[in-house]
Amino acid sequence: MPDVVIADTSCFIILSNINELNLLKEVYGKIITTPDIVREFGGNLPDWVIIKPPADLQKQQILELQIDRGEASAIALALELDGSLVIVDDLEARTLAENLGISITGTLGVIIKAKLNGIIPSIKPFIAKIKRPILGFQQY
Repeated sequence: MPDVVIADTSCFIILSNINELNLLKEVYGKIITTPDIVREFGGNLPDWVIIKPPADLQKQQILELQIDRGEASAIALALELDGSLVIVDDLEARTLAENLGISITGTLGVIIKAKLNGIIPSIKPFIAKIKRPILGFQQY
């Protein structure tokens, strides 16, 4: 298991939308995120999520030239904390993190890890809930 797990906004949004945010805690125990990600999420996160800004804001600003602020803050923080795993779904941010030597997974990876660890019996119900249209929005 990684020493540090940093979650990006998309993971919080997706798992929150399907009422499975606790899956993060069940799989990884401690989750860290940044103030920028909390702002992007726009809601309250559970008290088991630790909020920590990156110390080097200049590094974050450089990363923001390529990816959005939340993802840049997560990667900047991961660069400061050895043994970090970043949960990020955006392809550009994933590629950048990998190029910088940071371990990554995505929201689907969290769900798969939960299955492999025996936390959930099946992946299919989670995928079905994620694919379910949000009330009030039409799929095209």
